[in-house]
Amino acid sequence: MNRHTNQLRLAHFLPRRSALLAMVAVASSTLCGTVSMAQTQSWPAPNKPITFINPFPPGGAVDAFGRPLARQLGAQLGTAIVVENKGGAGGTVGAAIAAKVTPDGYTWFLGAVHHSIAPSMYPNLPYDITRDFEPVAILSSVPHVIVVNPKRFPKNDLQSVIDIIRKNPGKYNYASTGNGTSQHLAGELFKMQTNVFLTHIPYRGTGPALQDLVTGQVDMMFDTLAGAGPFIKSGQLVALAVASDKRVEGYLNVPTALEAGLPNYVASSWYAFWAIKGTPKDIQDKMTAEVIKALASPDITERWASLGSTVPKMNRVEAAAYISTEIARWREVVKVSNAKLD
Repeated sequence: MNRHTNQLRLAHFLPRRSALLAMVAVASSTLCGTVSMAQTQSWPAPNKPITFINPFPPGGAVDAFGRPLARQLGAQLGTAIVVENKGGAGGTVGAAIAAKVTPDGYTWFLGAVHHSIAPSMYPNLPYDITRDFEPVAILSSVPHVIVVNPKRFPKNDLQSVIDIIRKNPGKYNYASTGNGTSQHLAGELFKMQTNVFLTHIPYRGTGPALQDLVTGQVDMMFDTLAGAGPFIKSGQLVALAVASDKRVEGYLNVPTALEAGLPNYVASSWYAFWAIKGTPKDIQDKMTAEVIKALASPDITERWASLGSTVPKMNRVEAAAYISTEIARWREVVKVSNAKLD
């Protein structure tokens, strides 16, 4: 009798126990979901600064775009954003550092066109720009402009300059901001498309290169409007063409390369913003929305325009595709030109 009674009690208890375990499981799941949602909603925490890694020295072009963006985003997000410069080896040292940080949404990467060139110029990079990072946005694009010292050429239109160089192989040269930079490869692309011979003179930075161009130590350069613009406006340099598909506001008297008779010559220095691979998607979505908002703010719009820059209208998928296209394009230029770091 007791044994039978115990069996009945056990049979009665088991469904209740199963139901209780199910309730605990649901409660735990709900609690975890609540905690996860709370963590997401609290990002970024006002008492924890966000870091932008800039892989170039202070004062360069990436700073010119990255620091105003950091200030604007900090104001929008209500938290401090610190830009850390980790320069070295054409932006590859900082990229390698950024690739190894914890992808928690508190560290992001500022980069540039140089990071689409680096895979072709550096054979053993300790990171992969497409594997270790996820593009958030292309922040700006500054077209290159073909500029010459007006005293070096009797005629200052693009076709005349090309004809003069072609008839005098080895006589003329062009300056760049260093081996493997976008200015260097923009010059090599020009040589490929025009079939001219120009000697490449690399410098350590934009300032020294432009200074020697202005004084006539070198003949021409394929610089950005951000760098060459003031010298164009002062008349110290002549702009033959902008390497974009349309004329640039503030330089509307300068034709595009297509208008000047050089189709398909497009080159720009673009600047981008990446998440570290593995950064939670909801955080990436939040930062993407904030970056888009920041780029549309009056302060950023005016500042970008003063640098001859535009904001490409691309979503994250389009930005990733664009960067992949740039990697392939510059790889071909490096291959054909046999460009070297030294």
